[in-house]
Order: sequence, then C-alpha cells, then structure tokens
Amino acid sequence: MTNFNFIKMNGLGNDFVIIDQRDKPFQLSENQIKTICDRKQGIGCDQLIYIRNSDQNELYLMKFFNSSGEEISACGNGTRCVANYLMTETNSNEIKINTIEKIVSCKKLEDNIISVEMGKPKFHWEEIPLSHDVKQDIPTFKLGEKLITNPFFLNIGNPHAIFFVNDINDYNIDKFGPLIECNELFPEKINVSFAKIINDNKILLNVWERGAGKTEACGTAACATVVAAVESGLSENKVLVTLPGGNLDIHYNEEKNIIMTGPTQLDYEGEFKI
Repeated sequence: MTNFNFIKMNGLGNDFVIIDQRDKPFQLSENQIKTICDRKQGIGCDQLIYIRNSDQNELYLMKFFNSSGEEISACGNGTRCVANYLMTETNSNEIKINTIEKIVSCKKLEDNIISVEMGKPKFHWEEIPLSHDVKQDIPTFKLGEKLITNPFFLNIGNPHAIFFVNDINDYNIDKFGPLIECNELFPEKINVSFAKIINDNKILLNVWERGAGKTEACGTAACATVVAAVESGLSENKVLVTLPGGNLDIHYNEEKNIIMTGPTQLDYEGEFKI
C-alpha cells in the first residue's frame, strides 16, 4: 500500500494530479496510475505528474503519465501548472524544468498566468513518428459516410495530427478521435485536433488526446495547431487559440521556438492511499 500527498491543479479545465517526490521518490504501476486518474475510483484527472529532483543542479524533473497509464514526453498545460506551483514555493518569477525530452523555461507573468517555452517542432515522418512517409499517399479517415483527409503532422514533444476544417462541430471528436488515434499509421498513437481558422490571429480548436480522450484543453495541441497554421500560410505567428476550457496565447517565433501562455489554477491538496 502506497500513501502519498498530492496537488490537484488545472489549466483551462485540463486537470492534473501532481505528486511531489523530491523528498521520497517512488514508482507507481500502470494500473495504479489508471486508478488514481479514474474519476470514479480515484482522484480523477487527465494526466498524472511526478516532480522529482533532476540530475542537473538547480533543475527539477517532471515525468508525465496519461490517464491510460503510459508515460509521455510532454504536457503543455501540466508544465504550466507545475511551474506555477514551484515558482510560488520558491517566490520566483522564472524557473527551468527538466523533462524526459528537453529543458523548458517558464515565466510567471501574473499571479496565475504562466508562459512556457516549448521548444522547436519536428516535422520529419520518422520523428513524429509515422509508420511510413505519406508525402505521396495523403491519408484519409472515414467514419460512416463522413471523410476527413489531408492532416498536418508534427511532433511537439508528442505526436499531433491537425485537421483544418470549416466547422469543428461537423466532426464528432468522441468518434473520430479514437478512430484516428489508434490508426496503424501511428506506431505511438497520436493526438487529434480539429481546427477552424477564424482570422489571422484566432483559431478554434477541439482536441482528442491520446491516452486521455477528449479534454477541455491541450497545450501541446494548441502549439501544434499554430505551427501547422503558420507553416501552411493560414495564420500569423501570434495566435489566440480558443478551446472548450478557454484561451491560450501561442507565439511561434522567428527562431521557430514555441511560447505558450495561459492561466493555471490550484484546485486543492490532499492525501491518497493505493
């Protein structure tokens, strides 16, 4: 039996169970993580996050797990939440956090408004990853009589498929999401987004997260969508992305780095035994 304290936070309704393991690191099994994330049996969240001491001096280490139990490399809203928690604890406005993939720089702009440098996107099919190069074979996905095609693929620490459509409500994310997520084209599964360009600086977005399902917001999906829009000539490089849970400001700057800014919220703290 494992007994631990936790922090429950959310970014635009995308919610997290954060376990501070800096003093006493421990490992949870995949089934334990599933139980903790379950909204009936456990605490309930989209992702679970560990905070640990990093091997690199003066850095913290974050480890992310989807509610389906598997570890993932990136979580944008989760990073903002952890950054705010740590900056509040240390009474600072800037912090660097180590993830499995990279070191991310975070800033507190206001009490609960956090900005994170998410790094550079990857576009090569092997980096996303896809099972094969699709340049000469544009994938099409079919649900009943409805088709969706010509996605933009990229990796923002995790894989994304972005579909630009005229009306995001025309595509049932609860059905299209899992259909596309688990397609054989994606050996590590994929996050699925339906995006509508409102103007050069605003995009509407619905997201299905791999291993988590439909969420109120997904930070890496917002970042991926703006990159896809800029690279496709559909938007400027500073965009307000509106998700069901609220807004994120995304800047895809001249150095091809992505900066994500948005609110975080501390819900409550507690103790759990599993």
